[in-house]
Amino acid sequence: MAMTESPQPNGWPTAPGPAAADTARPTIPGPTLFARYAYPPNERGSCGPPQHRTLFEYGVAAEVDPGLELLARGFAGAWPYLEFIAGVSKIPDALDHRVVEAYWLGNGLLDRIDMATFGTALMDRFRKQMGRSWSHLTEAIPAGAVPHHSFHVFHVYPWVGLLGNGRGEPLEVLQRCRIRWGQVVSVLGDEVIVRSQPLHYDGRRLHLGPPELETVTGGINGVAPVSDLQPGEWVGLHWGWVCDRLTPRQLRNLRRFTELHLQIVNERVVHSGPAMTLG
Repeated sequence: MAMTESPQPNGWPTAPGPAAADTARPTIPGPTLFARYAYPPNERGSCGPPQHRTLFEYGVAAEVDPGLELLARGFAGAWPYLEFIAGVSKIPDALDHRVVEAYWLGNGLLDRIDMATFGTALMDRFRKQMGRSWSHLTEAIPAGAVPHHSFHVFHVYPWVGLLGNGRGEPLEVLQRCRIRWGQVVSVLGDEVIVRSQPLHYDGRRLHLGPPELETVTGGINGVAPVSDLQPGEWVGLHWGWVCDRLTPRQLRNLRRFTELHLQIVNERVVHSGPAMTLG
């Protein structure tokens, strides 16, 4: 259970500023980065082929082989976005680190994507399954939506439209399904206590609340994809798992694209998810 902590005046006492440089560290191979962020929903049985143990092992070992690439292609939700980002960016490999990072966390590749091209790709992929909600989805494209995981969570998944049902489940799914950032407070075996901003819904708008302490999972029996975490470091979270360390640049991008799609779903789209729940 999350424990509320009084935030500092700026909400994030040690957040790196916009001019902060990335910490020098080796670039994680794209397939490994994919495995680390894909593992948590796969472990729950909600996305991709039933291979969560294999994904976990790939994420820990940081080894890339054709088996991991074949496994990634089985993710019907994520793979079309990776192919699209790679195609429009003229990058031959959909599991290139830049492509995978763009989808899960965001980077400059998303800023160069043409809206009309993105809209056409969405039509090819999602129109049939969206049904009557398709027209609402297309409004998000000219409003500035990009192929980031937060777009899929807030605009393609049906959970936003269920926020007004009086139950907490839709908000909880949105909170845990989105890729979010947290700052490490302490590490206790396989458990990591982080300070993170939960998603709130006030009856009309989705927004990020003040920081709270949250306990997440860093590994299994001492084996972890991200080792030697230290207090103060920033990490990327998916469902209840630590997936990777975040550099200052990655942290800024994840915040920026998450806030972009929250803004679109709340304000820019006439038939936004929260508004639809109000009739």
